[in-house]
Amino acid sequence: MTVRPDDPAPHPHATAAEVEAAFEDTKLAQVLYHDWEAETYDDKWSISYDERCIDYARGRFDAAVGTDAELPYERALELGCGTGFFLLNLMQSGIAKSGSVTDLSPGMVKVALRNAEHLGLDVDGRVADAETIPYDDDTFDLVVGHAVLHHIPDVEQSLRECLRVLKPGGRFVFAGEPTTLGNLYARNLGNITWKATTAVTKLPFLRNWRRPQEELDESSRAAALEAVVDLHTFDPTQLEEMARSAGAVDVAAHTEEFAAALWGWPVRTFEAAVPDEKLTFGYRMAMYRAWLGLSWVDENVMRRVVPRQFFYNAMITGVKPAAAGK
Repeated sequence: MTVRPDDPAPHPHATAAEVEAAFEDTKLAQVLYHDWEAETYDDKWSISYDERCIDYARGRFDAAVGTDAELPYERALELGCGTGFFLLNLMQSGIAKSGSVTDLSPGMVKVALRNAEHLGLDVDGRVADAETIPYDDDTFDLVVGHAVLHHIPDVEQSLRECLRVLKPGGRFVFAGEPTTLGNLYARNLGNITWKATTAVTKLPFLRNWRRPQEELDESSRAAALEAVVDLHTFDPTQLEEMARSAGAVDVAAHTEEFAAALWGWPVRTFEAAVPDEKLTFGYRMAMYRAWLGLSWVDENVMRRVVPRQFFYNAMITGVKPAAAGK
């Protein structure tokens, strides 16, 4: 595990002045918000590095690329790595032998590298802007990202950078990006659930189901910054056009989660509004099994009748053209 000593240090406690400035500077907002969230992010989103999330990450990769890819890739890069969820679980599933993680947030890079070390994976890391990736041309065999493109101001420029650092014939895979229509219903469901849960748990006989007010206030401040860091939603056809414009070939966008998103967003919001100790292991497993069941319905029923732009999650893949004469 290596990280450059001249990379900036995490900054998990922003001042009020810094937060105010972040509303005018989206990249500062990215750093402050994600440094703030880094140490608790895995718990917040129920991220793990066991079979459950390994299967999830590999499932997203296979849905984007298919199951006939020649594996493993020698070296992979993750953009906007967060805590390393996507790349580390893909590596555990046999997708890549070694990897590099990058994020604009020093706190996220720190946690991702710590997670990689605990898992015994060959991973290094850089604090880096996805629009100017600090690696040489033709360095990686695979570039991946999960829920990152919607945070990047110039998405097409970041895709050009991905193609630059990929070797000829190398592939990028981005998953977990919100569609425009999916984001509309998901956010509304989340807001309704938050207001209902925080209102009901004010009742005297439900007060032990209410998070302490300071935690709810902090969640509200984080949500305010979240509105700054979430820059885009995507129509899958437009996402394909963007990838081709950046220079990729063999481009394909796929979408998933319709019924699963209608269920999942209220559940996640409810979980953020109540104390962790109320969310037992049995409850978490029941919610996970419900999500799996609804995902099956989406894949085997909804996909046949619901247009792809109505699904919540978009993924995009493309390939760097082979060098001339190859």
